[in-house]
Amino acid sequence: MIEYLLTSCLILLTFIYGIVQFRVRKSEMKSKCVDSPPPYPNWSIEKTRPLPYRPFKWGPNYFVTMGISRLDLNDWIELDNQWTKYHQHKLDRLHGERASRLCKTSPQALDAAKETIQLLSQYLVHRYPSLFRFVFNENQQKQIEIKATGEIYPIDSSDPLKYASLLIEDDLALMMKNENDEKYYLKAGSIVLPGFWRLEDKFEMSLSQIHLSGDVPQFKEKLENSMDKYFQKMTPDNPIVRYNYFIQTDGELPWSSSIGAEDTFGIGWQNAQPNPSIHDIHLRFERQTLRRLPETDAILFTIRPYLIPVTELADEPSIPGRLASAIRSWPDDVAQYKGRTVYQNILLDYLDQKHQQQLQQGLQIDNQNSYPY
Repeated sequence: MIEYLLTSCLILLTFIYGIVQFRVRKSEMKSKCVDSPPPYPNWSIEKTRPLPYRPFKWGPNYFVTMGISRLDLNDWIELDNQWTKYHQHKLDRLHGERASRLCKTSPQALDAAKETIQLLSQYLVHRYPSLFRFVFNENQQKQIEIKATGEIYPIDSSDPLKYASLLIEDDLALMMKNENDEKYYLKAGSIVLPGFWRLEDKFEMSLSQIHLSGDVPQFKEKLENSMDKYFQKMTPDNPIVRYNYFIQTDGELPWSSSIGAEDTFGIGWQNAQPNPSIHDIHLRFERQTLRRLPETDAILFTIRPYLIPVTELADEPSIPGRLASAIRSWPDDVAQYKGRTVYQNILLDYLDQKHQQQLQQGLQIDNQNSYPY
């Protein structure tokens, strides 16, 4: 009898110890995710330029991969002197007739959306103190103020992602796990500056459905399983960053009208006019971060778009040759996905000319360690 009681007590103590360790581990992960970073050094809304990401590689090889790397949470959100322009685009669109189609939150994602703005506001007030601060209303409810504009937004609201996205240059998307099939679904988003896709087309889709419906090259063969597994094992203390790039044949940041009007059916490269002027061709690329939220376990995407005229890029050392080499390295399915036939004649001729000029001026090519700059 005594042996039975001792065994039972030992089992109970082991169980309690396991619970305590789990809570300690979760607390440690949360502590690592407290978003109170040091201020960005010498940050200025007028003078801090965007970091010069150039997320394309020299050919001839092209590999379809997730392309992820570890992210230092101090660098989670990057703001620069383009903030005012992006903010105005977002204000115009989120107060326009398409607002309800740009920002959506399903009921099951509301807590995750609230956690998003709580983490984000805490981060921004510490990282960019010259632009943001906390204030309190007459009911002592915490709010966040944008010092440059005087706008004040609630931390606790029924539309958290709308206000969260107005603070930054990034769009936001929340993926949540369905316990029935263990897959992640797009359950909330503020997708205001997407360029080529619409939130309403992808809302409530699984991660796989989002990519397959967009005909992402080689997703089924090379990415689907690895992405599903990675999402399953992501922890709050292991955020990641990735980059992608496209060519755009107009200079419109919110929506690329060259592939069709935003409200029309059948958008795509088939609508674009071939051989556009070189002055209309832009490099569009994204810096995406992914992190698991510690309270709700949702996975938060931040998506920062950049849009730069090719004529501006071509003045940078080695960039014309590198971009031309990257475009030529695309396999046929990637080339079709990125619309290469629309602009290749104009763009590649221009880049080749600029590359030859740089070589004649003594350019020394280093094609080893440039990515993603």
